[in-house]
Amino acid sequence: MTYSIILGALVASGILLASCQSRSGGGAGAPAGAIWQSEAYSLYRDRVVQGAHHARAVSATELTSNYRSPASETQSPLITFKFSLNGKDNELPPGQDNTFLALPPAAGATLETPVIVFGQRYVEPRAVPAGQYLAPNTKLKIKLDMRPVLAAFAKQGFYTTFKGEKIYKQDFKQVLVAGSAAPLSWDFDNLVNKPELALHDADGDGIYEVTLTLNAPQDAKATAQRWKKSLNTDDFPQYKSAYPLADALYNLALEEARRAVEPDSTFRTGKEWAGVWTRDISYSIILAQATLQPKVAMKSLLRKVSPEGRIIQDTGTGGAYPCSSDRVIWAVAAWEIYKVTGDEAWLRKVYPIIKKSLAEDFQNVYDPTTGLARGESSFLDWREQTYPRWMQPVDIYESENLGTNAVHFQANTVLALMARHVGETAVAERHEQAAAAIKAGLNQYLWQEQAGYYGQFRYGRLFPVTSLRAEALGEALSVWFGIADADRAKTVVAKTPTVPFGISCIYPQIPGISPYHNDAVWPFVQTFWALAAAKAGNEASLTESIAAIYRPAALFLTNKENFVAGNGDFSGTQINSSNMLWSLSGSLGLVYKILFGLHYETDRLVFQPFVPQVFQGARQLTNFKYRKAVLDIDLEGFGNVIKSITLDGQPLAGAALPATLAGRHAVCIVLSSQAPAPARVHRVENRFSPATPEVTYANGRLTWPAQEGVQEYKVLKNGVLDATGPATEYAVTPGPYAEYQVLAVGGRAHLESFASEPLPVGEPAIELQAEALATLSALPYQGFTGKGFIEISTTQNPHLNLPITVPEAGFYALDFRYANGNGPTNTNNKCAIRTLRQGSTLLGTVVLPQRGVEEWSNWGFTNAVLVRLPKGTSTLTLAYEPANTNMNGAVNQAMLDYLRVRRVQ
Repeated sequence: MTYSIILGALVASGILLASCQSRSGGGAGAPAGAIWQSEAYSLYRDRVVQGAHHARAVSATELTSNYRSPASETQSPLITFKFSLNGKDNELPPGQDNTFLALPPAAGATLETPVIVFGQRYVEPRAVPAGQYLAPNTKLKIKLDMRPVLAAFAKQGFYTTFKGEKIYKQDFKQVLVAGSAAPLSWDFDNLVNKPELALHDADGDGIYEVTLTLNAPQDAKATAQRWKKSLNTDDFPQYKSAYPLADALYNLALEEARRAVEPDSTFRTGKEWAGVWTRDISYSIILAQATLQPKVAMKSLLRKVSPEGRIIQDTGTGGAYPCSSDRVIWAVAAWEIYKVTGDEAWLRKVYPIIKKSLAEDFQNVYDPTTGLARGESSFLDWREQTYPRWMQPVDIYESENLGTNAVHFQANTVLALMARHVGETAVAERHEQAAAAIKAGLNQYLWQEQAGYYGQFRYGRLFPVTSLRAEALGEALSVWFGIADADRAKTVVAKTPTVPFGISCIYPQIPGISPYHNDAVWPFVQTFWALAAAKAGNEASLTESIAAIYRPAALFLTNKENFVAGNGDFSGTQINSSNMLWSLSGSLGLVYKILFGLHYETDRLVFQPFVPQVFQGARQLTNFKYRKAVLDIDLEGFGNVIKSITLDGQPLAGAALPATLAGRHAVCIVLSSQAPAPARVHRVENRFSPATPEVTYANGRLTWPAQEGVQEYKVLKNGVLDATGPATEYAVTPGPYAEYQVLAVGGRAHLESFASEPLPVGEPAIELQAEALATLSALPYQGFTGKGFIEISTTQNPHLNLPITVPEAGFYALDFRYANGNGPTNTNNKCAIRTLRQGSTLLGTVVLPQRGVEEWSNWGFTNAVLVRLPKGTSTLTLAYEPANTNMNGAVNQAMLDYLRVRRVQ
C-alpha cells in the first residue's frame, strides 16, 4: 500500500487527528501553580482567586463563584450631591459638591438635610465616625431653597448660573438632585429620565423636597453563584484545552452568544440593552460574530442602514452625527463578513452604502489641515467621562480622536479594497489617499515620543492642543490596523499604562467622575488590546490581557459590559449589563483570532497562532466552519512561531487554507515552544490627574484656584506653552487676538490635567445680526441680541447669503450664535448641519448641536470655520446641502442670532 493510500485511510478514519493530539501528551506541560498573578488576583488552570472571592470550573460546562459586590457593605455615610436645573450640571463649580453625613437619626426622628440654598454650597461640619457605614434602607429627605432662582425668574425672566449661563423662566422644567449614593447618580445627562430624583414644592413656599431611600437591598449588586450550560451550542465550534477554566468560559460565551440573538434574527446588544447599536454590533462582528453567526451579523448590519442607503450613527452627543462620527466601523465589520463568507452579493450590497457614508464624511467630518476626522471618541460617548467638563457637543465635534480616526483609517482602507474589487479605480485611489492622510495625521499630531504612545485627542477651539492621556481602544486599533509601524507598535504595547485589573479605557483617570468610561475596564477593549499585544509580539502583555478577560467572566459568571478599574467590581460603574454582546465576542475572539490565530483574507484563511508559555499544552478547535469546509484544528506548544503545520497530514504551504477548500479536514499545528523576545508591560497604580483648572480673566490677568498636590501650572497661548510655574495667576500681554488655557501638573507621577476652557483675549468681534440675513422669526424665544433671530430648517432659509465686511485682509474665524432645542445634549438625532462656501469653494461645515429639550432660549456658538478674507466685503453662503442630512432626516433645524467674525491672524 502506497503512502498516499495510507494517508487517505487515516484521514477518513480520523486517526490522523487523534495522533496529532496524542503527541501533546493530553495537556502535558501545563503549569500546576498559578498561571498569572498580580497584587489584585491570581489565575489558575481551573479557578480565579481574588482575596476572599473565588470562582472555579467544575467542568467544561459548569462554573461556581462566591463573588458578591462589596460596594453596598462599605458605603460611606457621607453623601455628596448637587442640585440640577433641567438635568444640567449647573449649580456649583466642578469639585464643589454639597455634603451631608447620613447617620441614623434618633428614634422617631426623620433624617433630613438642612435647607440648602441653590448655588450656595453646604459642607458637612461633622467628621465621618471611624468604621461607620451607610445603613441599609436609609431614608433621607433632601431640602432645597429655590427662592433665589424663582426670584430671578420673576424679576428679570432668567437665572444666571455660576458659569454665567442664563436659564430662562420659559425653559425651566424641573430641579433634580445628582450625587454619589444610589439611587443618586452623577449621570447628569440622564437625570431627566429618573423622575424619582426630581424635587417638588408641594405647598408653593419655594422650598423643594425629595425623600430617597439610600443603600436599599435591591441596590445590592450580586450575580448568580453557579452557571451550568443549559442551551445546545453543539453547532458552534467546540473548544477543548488543558485549562478547565478557559474551556468553561468559552462555553459560557457560546451560550450567551446564542442568547444574544433576538427572535427577528438580529443581535441584542446586552441583557439590559435591547436593539441593534451600530458600534456594538460592528465591534462584536469583527471580534467573533462574523465567524460564529454570519447571517445574524449581516441582518444586524443592514438594520443600521437608513432608507437613503447610508450607515446610521446611533443617537448620541448633541444629536448624533456629526458630533459622533464612528459609524463607519460598520464598514470594517461588513468587510470582515465578506472575508469570512466570500459572499459577492453581500459585497455589492454594502459597497454603495459605505461609499455614500464616507462621501458625506469627506464634507462634514474631515479636517483638510490635519487630514483627520473630527468627532467623539469611538464608543466613549459620555462627554464628561472622557472630556473636560467645559467641552460642549460642538467642542466634541471639533476634536480629533485617536480611536475614531483609527476607525476612519480602516474604513477608507476597506472601501478602497472593495472599490478595486468592483473595478472603480478612481474611488479606490481617493480612499487610499484618505487613509494615508489619516495615518500621517495621527503619527504627526497625536504621537507622543516621550510617552511612547499616541495621545487621546486634539481638542480646543481655534488653537487645538493634544490630550496626553492614553486611550486604550485607540492605542490598540492603531497597532492592529497598522497605523503604527512595527517599531512604534512594540513601543505602544510596552509603554501604554495598564492597571492591576486590565487596561482602563483612558489613563490617567479624571477626578470627580464616577466610573463608566472613566476609571473602568471594558472586556471588549481588553481583547483588542490582546490583539495588539499579539501583533507586536509582546507575550507578557498578551498573558496579562488573557487573565484580565478571564477574571471578571469567571467571578461574575457572565460577560459584563465593564467594571471599575480601581477594584475590579462590576458594581460602581454608572451603567452595566450582563450577557454583553461585545464582551462575550471578545472572549470568543481570544480563542479564534489569538490562540489559534485565525485571520481571514479575501481568498484564504491564514494561521498565526500565539500561545503564551504559561498557557502551553494541547488545545483543539473542532467543527470550525470556513466557507464550504469544516475544520478540526489541533494545536500544541507555545510561542508565536509555527514549527510545523499540516492539512490532512500534508505540509500546509504558507500556513494558509485556500478559500476553495471543501469538506471536512484536519489541521495540525505545532508551535516552536520558544518564547518571543522579552518585552515589558507598563503596569501602574490606578492614578487620577489633577482637576481641570477653572480660569477667569479680568483686569489683564488670568487667575485660577490653587489645587492641593499640584506642583506647577502651565499657561498656553494659542496652544503653545507660554509660562510654567507654581503661581495661580498670569499677566496677559496686550496684543492681537489670542486664546489662553491653563493645565495643572501634580502628584507623584507629575500627571497633567486637561487644559482649561480657551479664554479669548483681544479686539472685539464683528457681528452680523440675523436681521441682515433674512426675515426675523416670530417664535417667542428669549435671550437673543439685536432685534431678534431667524429660523433655519430644511424649508426655512435653507440658503443664506452672508455679506461680511472686514477692515483688513487676514484669517478670520467665523461662527454663529444659535439655539437648538430639539433634544438634550446627550442623545437623540437632530443635530443641525450646514455647509459654508465661498462661491463653489467649500470652506467648512457648520454644526449646530442640540442644547436641551425645548430649551430654545439656551444660546451658544457653533464650531468656528477659519476663512481667509480680503479687505472690504465678501459674500459667503450658508446652505443646507444633501450631505448635511442628519440622522433624523426630517428635523434639521436651529435658530440663528448672529454671525461672529474674529480676526485671528
